[in-house]
Amino acid sequence: MRVLHLSDVHVTIPLRQLPWREMFNKRFIGAANLALRRGRHFALARRKLEALATFCAEQQVDLVIATGDYTALGTDPELAAARSAIECLTRQPRGFVTVPGNHDIYLHDVVRERRFERHFGDLLASDLPERCVDGPWPLVRLYDDGLAVIAVNSARPNPAPWRSSGAIPQAQLDALSALCREPQFQERFVFVITHYAPRRPDATHDTRAHGLDNADAFLAACSGLKRGAILHGHIHWRFQLALPELPLRIFGAGSTTCDGREGLWLFDVDGSRSRAQAGRWVSDRYELEPAPVTF
Repeated sequence: MRVLHLSDVHVTIPLRQLPWREMFNKRFIGAANLALRRGRHFALARRKLEALATFCAEQQVDLVIATGDYTALGTDPELAAARSAIECLTRQPRGFVTVPGNHDIYLHDVVRERRFERHFGDLLASDLPERCVDGPWPLVRLYDDGLAVIAVNSARPNPAPWRSSGAIPQAQLDALSALCREPQFQERFVFVITHYAPRRPDATHDTRAHGLDNADAFLAACSGLKRGAILHGHIHWRFQLALPELPLRIFGAGSTTCDGREGLWLFDVDGSRSRAQAGRWVSDRYELEPAPVTF
């Protein structure tokens, strides 16, 4: 089975389309950052997503996994634009699995109005709905060729301008831990996905203002699995990491559309073998890099 991992596409819209009645808070600073600096790094996000759909067809991708941050400020117009922009990627033979990022759950109004669920709800169906303990989470997808995906949500509102950290609610962690110990998941290759990185590229913890508060508890919950990988976004550099105490390798896609940092991972999972190959943006298309990682 061939699986594409992408993240942090940050689809932008013209500033005039933002609902300015919602800007008298942290979003005002975020909008200013978009106008002065951040926006130009993602100006080609839609074009790159279209090119990514072409890449999927060329590489015969079966399943797409996206680890959040579709928007910059979590407003309705942004979420609608992002959902439209990824439509070309949601039609793979085995579908599309996703979680929100911190920019998608920017402030409490997003949670209160269930904005992410309204725009992306059709992508949040679980094959084990009876195991959901927190809205659609943990989301589980089971595939008939020995593969599974378990998704937990680590994004939360961060009203303070200096903070963009996340945490996986304890109920989700408990449910994840229980799933990872079950025989049906012990026998499969399992992708565990969330937005926040449990470790930085050098294997250290991220900062308290930017990282996953309960990263160690998350890794402990995943440790019951025998085979698989942890997929995440949030840090805008693609990397992969093996921890000696963890049976799963960690893969960060970085940002798939950020100018100069475009990253993705393409996985091949077949029986007892698994391979990951990094991808990058070259001129006007995505290409695979040599030297795949076998794990």
